[in-house]
Amino acid sequence: MRVGIIGGTGQMGSFFTRVFEDAGHEVTVSGRKTLITSEDLAKDSDILIISVPIHSTIPVIHQIAPLLHKGQVFCDLTSLKSGPVNAMLCSQADVIGLHPMFGPTATSLQGQTIIATPARCSDEHRELLTDLFTSQGARVTVTTPEYHDRMMAVIQGLTHFKALVMADTMRMLGITPEETEPFMSPIYRIETSVAGRILAQDPMLYADILSENPAVPHVLETCCKAALSLTSIISSGDTEAFIERFIAEREWFGEYCNRSLEETDHLISAMVRA
Repeated sequence: MRVGIIGGTGQMGSFFTRVFEDAGHEVTVSGRKTLITSEDLAKDSDILIISVPIHSTIPVIHQIAPLLHKGQVFCDLTSLKSGPVNAMLCSQADVIGLHPMFGPTATSLQGQTIIATPARCSDEHRELLTDLFTSQGARVTVTTPEYHDRMMAVIQGLTHFKALVMADTMRMLGITPEETEPFMSPIYRIETSVAGRILAQDPMLYADILSENPAVPHVLETCCKAALSLTSIISSGDTEAFIERFIAEREWFGEYCNRSLEETDHLISAMVRA
């Protein structure tokens, strides 16, 4: 199969170039400085993948979609799915939205998760892609674009928001991570490491993830309400209300609490040994 990756000179595009080449496919990429254009790839590829920043994805799809024909497969690699998938459906090609749940610094697909949102796709093409990923060790979760975006509002939006709020709180208090290091518990170290990891990356990526997903505002509003409610309980010294809230949250998490204890114990042990 001939695979074309628009944005294939970027980090994620380069990662998936290796993935498809390792599977024996011919891969051609386009980027800002390549002689090969996106239009060339649209005409010549069996599988065409869009790997550009979130805010550029739909404009690029609109530019390319009229050039695709039946028998081709049209994919994107962005963190949002509803908008890009709907835009790709304007083409004549089969459409599968893809979202790798890892960064481009990953060394392989082993143990990684890829979310697939097939919208108009033959079984042959869907299985070709999912089998390719699973053969290299990935887990593939198949869902709809809408449900994907709802989940990402929590998995990405809430997680990133919480980490940025933690970092901004420390900044407003005038406390640096280095200042806290002699006092760090393992769990605090994990939390600050997550914040530091996010802040070490491209701010535009996180701006897009938080602002482009229409499901995010409701999640963040709910988070702020929960924070204000818990703040009120703590400030009033109402231990009974705190315990009642704590137990309700534990019951909501259910068996996941025990699994989390085991998993974080392994993580903490690895951190202590490092």
